[in-house]
Amino acid sequence: MEKTAQNAFPEAYLDHSATTRVSSHVAQVVLEMMTENYGNPSSLHHRGVLAQQALERARRQIASALGAREEEIIFTSGGTEANNLAIQGLARARRRRGDGLVTSGMEHSSVLGAVHHMEEEGFRAVLLAPGPDGRIQPESVAAAVDEKTLLVSCMLVNNETGAVNPIGEISAAAKAKNPDVVIHCDAVQAFGKLPIDVRRLGVDLMTVSGHKIHAPKGVGALYVKKGVRLVPLVYGGSQERALRPGTENVPLACGFGAAAEDMLRGMAENTARFEALRRRLISGAEKIEGVCINSAPGGAPYIVNLSCPGIRSEIMLHFLEGRGIYVSSGSACSKGAKSHVLAAMGLGQERIDSALRVSFCRESTEEEVDRLLEGLAAGIAMLEKNRGRQR
Repeated sequence: MEKTAQNAFPEAYLDHSATTRVSSHVAQVVLEMMTENYGNPSSLHHRGVLAQQALERARRQIASALGAREEEIIFTSGGTEANNLAIQGLARARRRRGDGLVTSGMEHSSVLGAVHHMEEEGFRAVLLAPGPDGRIQPESVAAAVDEKTLLVSCMLVNNETGAVNPIGEISAAAKAKNPDVVIHCDAVQAFGKLPIDVRRLGVDLMTVSGHKIHAPKGVGALYVKKGVRLVPLVYGGSQERALRPGTENVPLACGFGAAAEDMLRGMAENTARFEALRRRLISGAEKIEGVCINSAPGGAPYIVNLSCPGIRSEIMLHFLEGRGIYVSSGSACSKGAKSHVLAAMGLGQERIDSALRVSFCRESTEEEVDRLLEGLAAGIAMLEKNRGRQR
């Protein structure tokens, strides 16, 4: 176990929904593609052919993990680009058919940002509120869809609470109301951790990312169902079906493919570990006076959101950091801003202001969970004591 740079405590990193450590296997794949198989996949000579073959193998690995066809996978720089390509690209491609976009108030900022941008271009947006369990209900989606709706975008696993949306039912309900509506799903927090089959879920577009599953940052992919047309965000060459032109980042794509294959192979074992750690955390947290669990039962087992009402998130976060324990106060992309997800769930301001997100990976241990529980108890005791002195 590593020691942190700033103190003698062993590190307990429990912020894997923000990012994960690149695995040694994936790092080796990336290094090999950078130093040995370094050709440009668009080149016609032998080096180019070898690089192209490696890139297509990575595409097959991602497709296999999604139940998709190889030609339906477009590599991107990450989840944000993939979400923007899906939302902006679909809306612009179909603007003559309608102007409606339906999403939820609990989506990642890259989805909400893209939707709000399309509003500036004249599209209508409907933002649905989740229930108290943090889930979007199919009937609320169906009620929001009309004959002018072009796209429904709903995440599979919420990045702050772990709530799992019934995407298959949402897709069926939306398409029963309007058979032409396109379904986009941000699956960044689900990919490699939960079983995914794009055809069974009934989605037309799906976003995935590498750095949540022990691949490098800066690589993701968009599943685009055959027959769905998108307008690209940028223009240039014919790479990635001309939807994402420019020389492909072959090393990162190959690392992503290797990571996806590794995660798929170990999914059952990883799930059992996540469930055991979640039970241990929630059981222990419920015994600490002053801790509330915000994540509802039945969510993804690798994300737990909790609050210590009366103690602001950043204060507890830095107290824990001083003990070598790393968690987050919400989405890494929010940079500490108040959680729009918890607000959409209807939680009180004290719960929102004190929220912490704990997230596991396949390497997380019971010892790390126990250290977090000890840290929370110590933090509440010390911070409450200090507050009493100030009175």
